Amino acid sequence: MKIALQTFGSALFSILFFGLALFVPAGTVDYWQAWVFIAVFVVSTIGPSLYLAIRDPAAMQRRMNAGPTAEARPVQRFVVAGVVLLVVAMLVVSALDHRFGWSSVPAPVVVVGYVVVAVGLLLAQLVVIQNRYAAATVTVETDQPLASTGLYGIVRHPMYTGALIMLLGTPPALDSYWGLVAIPPGLALLALRILDEEKLLVDQLAGYREYTGQVRFRLLPFVW
Repeated sequence: MKIALQTFGSALFSILFFGLALFVPAGTVDYWQAWVFIAVFVVSTIGPSLYLAIRDPAAMQRRMNAGPTAEARPVQRFVVAGVVLLVVAMLVVSALDHRFGWSSVPAPVVVVGYVVVAVGLLLAQLVVIQNRYAAATVTVETDQPLASTGLYGIVRHPMYTGALIMLLGTPPALDSYWGLVAIPPGLALLALRILDEEKLLVDQLAGYREYTGQVRFRLLPFVW
């Protein structure tokens, strides 16, 4: 029950966070793209989160222990803090773009943005269902098994792939192209996180070095 309440609390926090980051810079609540985006985010995350809260509370707890202060490695604290700032910047720039009309996003492209956001979020959630040790922090637990099948048989970090997909869809979903300027520095931070994380995994997770030889791509198939 406690973890389920925490899950609902997390959903309420998301609504508040997105509401402040979008409606304040937009200068209005008459911003239908933002309302639909928030609804897509909540619907795409609440179902899988409740499933985990009921079926595997420990896995859900690993996902909720997040943020820069939860990281043990200095590089990861820097990366997570940078990602948080970039996400906020992406949302604010997208809302300002909508307010001042810097770019014009056709409604069909906005809808595609919603689909991309939902796909990215659901992919990230599916990773946790496939690998209950997929935490929000970079860590290796005692007797943690190596995940090498399912999505992990395609890329080594499918959760980050889902996060990247979601971020790519976010600005168009919010009626903005200018918000996409946050993607290149976001990719740089994501690459730094992955490279540092793999150092830890090679050292501490049994079989990971051999796994990197079997699954060549870290983030995007046939790219990297």
